[in-house]
Amino acid sequence: MRNSLLLMAVAVAALVIALQTTSRRGAEAPADLILVGVEIYTVEADRPRAEAVAVRGGRIIAVGDEGEISRHKGPATAVVDLGGAFVVPGFIDNHTHFDYAARLLLGINLLDVTDADLLAERVAGARDRLPEGAWILDGDWGAYEEWAMGSSGREEVAEPRERFKPHRDIIDPLTPETPVLLSRWDGSEYLANGVALERAGITHATPDPAGGTIERDPRTGDPTGILTGTAADLVRRVIPAKSFEQRVLEARVALARLAENGVTGIHDITRAHQMEVFQYLRDRGELTVRVYARPTLDHWEDLAALGVGTGYGDEYLKIGGLKGFVDGIMGNSGARFREPYDHQPDNSGIWRTMVLEPPGMAELIRAADSVGLDPHVHAIGDLAVDTLLDWFEMAVERNAPRERRFRMIHAQVVEEDDFERFGELGIIAEVQPYHAIDDMRWMEERIGYERCKGAYAFKSLMEGGALLSFGSDWPGTNAAWYPAKPLLGIYAAVTRQTLDGEPEGGWFPEERLDVETAIAAFTINNAFAAGEEDVKGSIRAGKLADFTILDGDLLEVEPSEIKDVRVLGTVVGGRVVYADPTLTDLVELLDEAAPGR
Repeated sequence: MRNSLLLMAVAVAALVIALQTTSRRGAEAPADLILVGVEIYTVEADRPRAEAVAVRGGRIIAVGDEGEISRHKGPATAVVDLGGAFVVPGFIDNHTHFDYAARLLLGINLLDVTDADLLAERVAGARDRLPEGAWILDGDWGAYEEWAMGSSGREEVAEPRERFKPHRDIIDPLTPETPVLLSRWDGSEYLANGVALERAGITHATPDPAGGTIERDPRTGDPTGILTGTAADLVRRVIPAKSFEQRVLEARVALARLAENGVTGIHDITRAHQMEVFQYLRDRGELTVRVYARPTLDHWEDLAALGVGTGYGDEYLKIGGLKGFVDGIMGNSGARFREPYDHQPDNSGIWRTMVLEPPGMAELIRAADSVGLDPHVHAIGDLAVDTLLDWFEMAVERNAPRERRFRMIHAQVVEEDDFERFGELGIIAEVQPYHAIDDMRWMEERIGYERCKGAYAFKSLMEGGALLSFGSDWPGTNAAWYPAKPLLGIYAAVTRQTLDGEPEGGWFPEERLDVETAIAAFTINNAFAAGEEDVKGSIRAGKLADFTILDGDLLEVEPSEIKDVRVLGTVVGGRVVYADPTLTDLVELLDEAAPGR
């Protein structure tokens, strides 16, 4: 009898639990958004492929086949059939200079300008985009003058190209009320228009300042607009501070570009004025990309004093690791090498201020690490890379054990015996694959074939144990333009060819990667690099609903075709922030998600 009563009690308890479970399931809120008709690459090893995903409250609640996901549908659920599109976790760019890119996009980009017609076209465009009263500034003309954009570095140059020499006469008719001060890429010259010269008080009678020249027309004696050295400072000192309104306008243009390219997150080198803009846009619901902001390493004490550590912030705007600099860049032959440059036998590159001035880079790294802040440090030349590895090792040895996410930024030229040190020390290689297919135009000329074997050596870094983290370095440097377009980065890593397919087989083809590795480096690896692998980087229940929607399956198309795959949509936190006009259901959701609605 007692046994019968016990069995009955167990059965009743089981029934109560079952009813409670059924009740909870029945009460579960339906999804806000369900994507069907898709090929999903989840970047999850246990289930890499799926055909539908459900989202609620900005997070993924289920991933699987359409039958599994259909139970999450409710009366108000938006169900979007994407007609066979390919969906990956939202692309994360590991290295951007957002404020600089925003300024170039709204203002002027002259890196590829080598003639008067294109200069006039770009100036007219900037004049029409910028708000009333704004100056047209910088631009860096002539960066691709010697080696054209898209060159593989193997083309024969029959005759050295004559250097483009602009004149204010080209732009004065276009800018009768807009002041202009443009720069040549190497800073050797500046071009001011008539309005800028007038505001600076520069006339035919103005003497050359010490350390600079005002070029004059030999016929009239009037300034041609070309200024060098300190002469450009005469104009700079009358340029007004940029308004907050202009910064916000620039940011909106840059955010739109990122969304169009499928970027849902950036690890940004963020200065104080840009952080203010990000906060403003976040508070208004206009921040359409997640920002992992990185102050500079020399401010570690300020952050530590405030109790701010790596990862402080929210899901849209967070403080990340601290950016440091060891050497210069390849574009200006400033990267620090053990041996001189081939084309400049007296130059081995430079050490940056953080290395040369007290307390020095080694101590900055050790001190930041001692309070739990992760250093992310730029090193490009082989000596810079080797030296930075030494400094990372010293910090690990001297400080208490902890989970570290140290990063070497760029790691562009690595000596053979240094690859394994990345793995031994647990260093993340924060690299930008598009660099390889743009910089190859002059790499062998500058450091020779043998040293180039260790240049942009992504596969060797991975085999040495480094976690590969991919990004763009958008918008680039004064010597190159690097687009924030992850599809081009994946193409570059997989083919190591220019966008025209040169050289055949790829530049140092032994360093090519497979597509799965390249996708991971733009998604889950970047989430890990930011300590966010539990909430980003793959398509899994519980993670943030960040997706990039493409018109081609990256795992199926030919590697040469990856660059031609189009972004059809970008979703951040379940909100559509970009939609191709052909996807009408997605466009409708984009309109509904617009701020203020």
